[in-house]
Amino acid sequence: MEKTEAIRVRFAPSPTGFIHVGNARTALFNWLLARQKDGVFVLRVEDTDLERSTEEFERNLLEDLRWLGLDWDEGPDTGGKFGPYRQSERLELYHQYAKELLERGQAYYCFCPEEELEKERKKALAEGRSPVYSGRCRNISLQEALGRLEAGEKAAIRLKVPDRGLVRFNDLVRGEVEFDLKLIGDPIIVRSNGMPAYNFSVVIDDALMQITHVIRGEDHISNTPRQLLLYQAFGWQPPVFAHLSMVMGQDNTRLSKRHGATSVDQFRREGVLPQALCNYLSFLGWSPPEGKEVLTLEELIKLFDLSRVNRSAAIFDYEKLYWLNRQHIKLLPPEKKLELSLPYLQEAGLVGKELPAAEKGWLTTAVDLLLEGSNKFSELPQKFSLIFDFQPESLEEEAAAIISSDSARKVLKALVEKTAGLTEFNYELFARITGEIKKETGIKGKELYHPLRVMLTARASGLELDKFIPLIEAGAKLNFPRPVKSCLQRIREFARLMNLEPERQPA
Repeated sequence: MEKTEAIRVRFAPSPTGFIHVGNARTALFNWLLARQKDGVFVLRVEDTDLERSTEEFERNLLEDLRWLGLDWDEGPDTGGKFGPYRQSERLELYHQYAKELLERGQAYYCFCPEEELEKERKKALAEGRSPVYSGRCRNISLQEALGRLEAGEKAAIRLKVPDRGLVRFNDLVRGEVEFDLKLIGDPIIVRSNGMPAYNFSVVIDDALMQITHVIRGEDHISNTPRQLLLYQAFGWQPPVFAHLSMVMGQDNTRLSKRHGATSVDQFRREGVLPQALCNYLSFLGWSPPEGKEVLTLEELIKLFDLSRVNRSAAIFDYEKLYWLNRQHIKLLPPEKKLELSLPYLQEAGLVGKELPAAEKGWLTTAVDLLLEGSNKFSELPQKFSLIFDFQPESLEEEAAAIISSDSARKVLKALVEKTAGLTEFNYELFARITGEIKKETGIKGKELYHPLRVMLTARASGLELDKFIPLIEAGAKLNFPRPVKSCLQRIREFARLMNLEPERQPA
């Protein structure tokens, strides 16, 4: 088999669900190595699990990879000289190579019923032995086996493995690894239903697609000796292996739904940026030499080094991911922030599908201000409630406590009286009125400003008032599905609720 000198790596997901972040990390590391070394990144779809594999999941995984920015050079949609790139379209190839091993006496038909094999397995475990196949069908000749098959019997195909010796390989992450052949037995390479076993199809595909480096999760380490035995049986040069540590939750158990979002699709829908997710995934088992944390894909390509990948468990830290997302959001221009925010605001019914220029300009400013400190874009509708939802009748405990004192009531009453005859309002006017209240009452600092904030926002915290007031006043002049109440409307509504309305002068 002619070999290539270029580095060729592959990502080979099964379309049986959404891409888990652990698999996405594997795809990223393969992609980074290929791009850094001017190599080839192959996407192969391992869809031989016919019951669970679906076209929809395949479409989703392709979309998620594209969203992450991980393009491929060969794959099911782009083609390539080593295709097809779906295992379900390569079944004839697997049967051809299984036949070759059978004819050379390196494989044999196994007629053992599944129930008997299960009994053997349970007995071995009960006796403290490794559940290795006994080899009872090993000496059935190929001629006899073919006769039994013609008579209607079902059989799997097993690889003949020496019963003693070691299988060794050098793992780029873990160093020297070895397995005792006594613990392996004769693995099934083709099941009795004609479908190839995982280890068999993977070796055929990796060899024929000239894959030079296999970077995958450590849960595949136990598969490696069986695969190496197949390479040996065919006389093929095996690839270089690198097994990445598992991605764990902060409680040191395997990352799962109970920890939070775990799939690329979930983070995508939450409004995590693809560049932030890739940035974070690169740190699961690897760290850049310069210590810089906020990195683009281009910077990751330059800095990535497989020799710096750590064998320790990678702990998924949601707070660190969200911190990185905030940093990447800051790097976006205001127009891009608005573009990414609109689907969330529209779904919440805060803005319409069509945006006039004035509304678009106001929203650009509002989004830029309210995204500050947001972990992800999905949090924006809640942040916008500061603008669209003014509900002084249902104050939170902290806000209610702020306006409960006599001094707070004095400040609020003064603001109500000084704005009673106004028809327009702005921050400069607010600052002047606040100065007058401070001078007249002697109240200053938090005791002055916190009650005023509660009156204008019905919240204990939020945007600084020098940003909030201009935003509210401009928004109140626009036509949103849920109108924005002006500052004067808010002051008067709050005053009625607290019985702070100014006394009417006698006629």
